[in-house]
Amino acid sequence: MNLSLKSFLPPLDLGWNHVRARCDVPTCHSKLLTRAVPHSRTGIRMGQRWYCSPDCFVAGVVAPLGTLSRGRMMEMPRNPRLSLGLAMLSRGHLTQDQLRFAMDQSLRGEPLETTLIRLGLANDKKLAAARAAQWGYPVLGHDSAGLLVKVDLPGTFLTAFAAVPLHYAPAAKRLLLGFVHHVDHSLLQSIEQITGCRAEPCFMTPAEFDAQKERVIAVPDYEEVVVEEPGTRAQMARTLGGFAAEIAAQEANLVRSKSWIWSRLAGKRRTVDVLFALKDTAETARDLETSDSRETVSTPA
Repeated sequence: MNLSLKSFLPPLDLGWNHVRARCDVPTCHSKLLTRAVPHSRTGIRMGQRWYCSPDCFVAGVVAPLGTLSRGRMMEMPRNPRLSLGLAMLSRGHLTQDQLRFAMDQSLRGEPLETTLIRLGLANDKKLAAARAAQWGYPVLGHDSAGLLVKVDLPGTFLTAFAAVPLHYAPAAKRLLLGFVHHVDHSLLQSIEQITGCRAEPCFMTPAEFDAQKERVIAVPDYEEVVVEEPGTRAQMARTLGGFAAEIAAQEANLVRSKSWIWSRLAGKRRTVDVLFALKDTAETARDLETSDSRETVSTPA
């Protein structure tokens, strides 16, 4: 009886298609044996898609960029549970007579909080507590005040949404953000999608907000790039491809929040956030429709 080592092993036939890299660009003919190799650092993954090279990444990201750029972003409005006046009443910061007096004395078009401060019936601390009660979120606590925070988040993006980091623990997947007037939930969702961290809001006074902005610094090997004139979706894709090649990107992600497209490119030792500032939505859509008919991105042969 002839025995061999093969007879003691279970049959294994993965086939060539299970071994070779499968780039998600249909016209790519790369035969790199990297996708199935554990711990391989070649290629760029974006969600469920994988691209074998920056060139293929450029070709593959054009369609998502076009989808994110077109049309108006529909967001369900999230209104506070209480009016500011009722929130002040519920916390005992105003009496009904004081609230009635403030409403009578309010100048035309003047916000209630401005009237209350002008009349000496409230201060920033009480207003911050009332806004927290309005929205159902906490007010800034002493344990979170005055701390230096290192982040890998784009400052331009946070400033656009009037938010400031108070605590950031990527390992614990937790981010605490401070707001003054209202919470922008589209920002919270964008941060969670890009970083995987749960962004939790709280309220603070304008003075606390300004002071905290000076305590926020970027982590090493992090870069933020703002593109004021993004151009067409093909041009945006080539911009991302250039940065992907520069940092040897392994992961990529995209999200749209109001008039911004936020793209994160992460390499082994460096992360780059690219922010595309979109123009008026209708104008952007017209530009894309015009450019689609005359500009394409070639895919690797």
